[in-house]
Parts: sequence; structure tokens; C-alpha cells
Amino acid sequence: MAVKKANPSERRRFERVKVNRKVQWEGVLEQKEGTLVDLSVGGCFILTSHLVEPRELIRLDIEGALTVWGEVIYQIKEMGFALRFNAGLDEQQQLDELIQAHKKAKSEGKK
Repeated sequence: MAVKKANPSERRRFERVKVNRKVQWEGVLEQKEGTLVDLSVGGCFILTSHLVEPRELIRLDIEGALTVWGEVIYQIKEMGFALRFNAGLDEQQQLDELIQAHKKAKSEGKK
């Protein structure tokens, strides 16, 4: 798992990658779709116009590759929301593998 070096101005602990993957998410009241645009082992940002509430628990399905639970950290109205994962060690490993696969594909000139 890639951990960033401490930088006082940077709150994020984990390496983040820019992605563009379709996701389905389920909150308290509804199931919706969105686009995952930022991903780390610790969390992500999802583009969607649908509303969520801070601290709401969300079940996130990343293109059938992985299902992980997280908590909404903040929302930008009509844009999307940030999610902090409540992932166990197995899910963290799967997230790291997904990130590494994305980085490898990107370095090879693929999506």
C-alpha cells in the first residue's frame, strides 16, 4: 500500500490516482450511478448530481470489480461527493491492486 510522506499542508495519507470508472452506489434511500474520478486506498470522489448527507454510509460497487463501504465526508451540490472507506485489510488490498492496475494501464498508454 502506497503511503504518502508527511506534508503539513496535505491531509491525505494515501496516494491518489485520477480515474474514470462507472460506479453504482447505494445510500439510505436510493441506488444511483456515478463516475469515480479520484481513488485511493482510503477514499474516493464520485461525480453525481444526486444528493447524499454528510456521514451517510454508502455501499459502492466499482464496475463489478469491488464492493466497499464508506462514509460521506462532504458533498458539492450538483457535482458529487467524497467518500472515506470503511475497508478491512482484504478490501484495502483489493483497492491497492485496482490502483496499481490503473497506474500500469495509464503508463502503457491505455485508458
